[in-house]
Amino acid sequence: MNNIIEREPGDPRKTEINPLLKFALELGPLLVFFFANLRGEWLIDTFPALGSIGDPIFLATFLFMVATAIALAVSWALTRTLPMMPLVSGVVVLVFGALTLYLQDEIFIKMKPTIVNGLFAAVLLGGLMFGKALLGYVFEAAFKLDAEGWRKLTLRWGLFFVFLAILNEVVWRNFSTDFWVAFKVWGTMPVTIAFTLSQMPLIMRHSLPEPGKSRPAE
Repeated sequence: MNNIIEREPGDPRKTEINPLLKFALELGPLLVFFFANLRGEWLIDTFPALGSIGDPIFLATFLFMVATAIALAVSWALTRTLPMMPLVSGVVVLVFGALTLYLQDEIFIKMKPTIVNGLFAAVLLGGLMFGKALLGYVFEAAFKLDAEGWRKLTLRWGLFFVFLAILNEVVWRNFSTDFWVAFKVWGTMPVTIAFTLSQMPLIMRHSLPEPGKSRPAE
């Protein structure tokens, strides 16, 4: 398993990929899901065979599963490892997507973000209980922080994932499917970006100096 999951932060054997490509691989399946749900009827009219999958939400779920599998395969091809958090998300997508298609019940795919964010929160907060700041697996390529910085950032992201899980439950239980799909892309993403930017002061305070340079006085 250690040879499959991405290596620990700072491991010299860890293969890095372009941050923009990494972002595209993580966001791409979500955009496919949004487009397929928005243009599902057009896709079915253009490719009648897709009609056998079901309504647009089910077609979007199927294409979401395919895009997720492709993104993970590309990550594997480039690094010979799988990124931890996209892998967890991918497994949940495939399991809940399969249930959605088999039972023709959209509730399962709507619950996916709740399950994924809940798992991320449990992993991050649980790791802290055992003295492990696991967020370094995600952001180590972008930031070099001291141990205290990783602990604080991991705690904040763990709590943020709890918030996202609760937010998803509120939205899918109280609004239409189309609104939920749109919010999943155009609501959750801006909220996540805003939260990420709000952590920059913490990141700056705990950033490690480059070799040969000292950290600026606080």
